[in-house]
Amino acid sequence: MRELKSWPFWRAVAAEFIGMLLFIVFGIASAIGSPGNAAQEVKVSLAFGLAIATLVQTLGHVSGAHLNPAVSIGLLVSCQISLFRFLCYTVAQMLGAVAASAGKNSRNGINMIKNKLTGVSAGQGFAIEFFATLQLVLCVIAVTDKRRTDVQGSAPLAIGLSVTLGHLVAISYTGCGINPARSFGPAIIRSQMANHWVYWLGPMCGGITAAFIYDLILAPRSPSLSARRDILLNGPVEDTNDNLIRDGGSPGPSQWPKQ
Repeated sequence: MRELKSWPFWRAVAAEFIGMLLFIVFGIASAIGSPGNAAQEVKVSLAFGLAIATLVQTLGHVSGAHLNPAVSIGLLVSCQISLFRFLCYTVAQMLGAVAASAGKNSRNGINMIKNKLTGVSAGQGFAIEFFATLQLVLCVIAVTDKRRTDVQGSAPLAIGLSVTLGHLVAISYTGCGINPARSFGPAIIRSQMANHWVYWLGPMCGGITAAFIYDLILAPRSPSLSARRDILLNGPVEDTNDNLIRDGGSPGPSQWPKQ
């Protein structure tokens, strides 16, 4: 595997860990207040969206700033990253979420971002998480599509607003996971794993479906089977091209525009 021997790849994995750690820290800090208050839910939704927009702008050129296993699996299904990168990113994201949740274990804050079903069944919670994540991953794949020349404005801001939208819609019912690693950290620290499968299966299925919708219906891609296989096993060639670093270019994954 080309990526295994690539320093930029391991730097990208570290960026996913750091990014998720910061994301959870900001999330917990924003959630300290009055749980169940409508204004508090709006505050948390905006904080999560702004945090993602900021971190995507900061880390996008390093790792692609997935910061979410559902985004990573969507890009895997879209054949934009390798299976090895997906696994390493997911582990890094989970560890970052656990580290942040353990280090900032404020009862009010962590309880607010700890996901739980409120007034909905597990099946309904799955559907909410599925559709909220689908729109997020669809947005990520669309705004980072290198074939597009019509994208105006800020892609990180668009992704952040998509996260905010998901929270505004889902936070009252499921706590709005839309990110399995983000749900995993507080749940494991509090040892409260009831219905935790909802916060993995819903978002991961949403991410996979978003990739299929974009690549097969909205903007079909047509790489050969051998090209797809090579990407899934080794990653895109440019991801491990150290000349990018020497020439002053961005080392980030292929799905993120180079700086």
